[in-house]
Amino acid sequence: MHYFLKDVPERTQKPRDKGFTMAMDKGLSVRQAEDFLNVSSEYVDIVKLGWATSYVTPNLDEKLNVYREAGIPFYFGGTLFEAFIARNQFDDYRKVLDKFDMPFAEVSDGSLDMDHDQKCEYIAKLKEQVTVLSEVGSKDEEKIIPPYKWIELMQKELDAGAWKVIGEARESGNVGLFRSTGEVRSGLVQEILTQIPFEKIIWEAPQKSQQVFFIKLMGANVNLGNIAPADVIPLETIRLGLRGDTFSHFLNLKD
Repeated sequence: MHYFLKDVPERTQKPRDKGFTMAMDKGLSVRQAEDFLNVSSEYVDIVKLGWATSYVTPNLDEKLNVYREAGIPFYFGGTLFEAFIARNQFDDYRKVLDKFDMPFAEVSDGSLDMDHDQKCEYIAKLKEQVTVLSEVGSKDEEKIIPPYKWIELMQKELDAGAWKVIGEARESGNVGLFRSTGEVRSGLVQEILTQIPFEKIIWEAPQKSQQVFFIKLMGANVNLGNIAPADVIPLETIRLGLRGDTFSHFLNLKD
């Protein structure tokens, strides 16, 4: 940091197990990825190439090398995994992971109806090859999953070998953990936290109000995902109480 301020929350250091920021690349060019990391690499823990954008992204190898050389791990979005599964191409998906030397993979069922035991089998198989992130929640805003079911699904996926579980929100932040307006289902979140350790969850929170909610609830070192590249530094200021939304939350007003 460039100067000293009192009462700034202590941030975990990379490689982090909590305080994790997952940024979403929805089709950045190689130059854009370089510019993004030039200012934000210190604050990004992992990059997701959203849904199946990797299938159509030009110069994919070159861009992945940008992330690799910066020491930023990356993975393809869960919808790509589902696209392979829907076509009965699981072995082909595993070959893709090897081809691109992927350190992580996301297992999800947000767009595809999948037997949960089968999903856990995919997690167990993939954990032998990569570090697995598994996503819980539907992309269908009409499909409401009760809190007890979220907890059950998350725990089973962790038991199957997922390193962390991701709470679904899409890149827009209006499904899964959130109402169609973007409002957080706060009761759902708090009930999940009674059973699942907060450091084992990455909460997708693309909207600023959602990021503020989770930081106020769980502190500066909550794991957050689906962060737009341009929002990584703004998010870090929210984590540190250096933006109006959390300005007083971490400030010791007694001094």
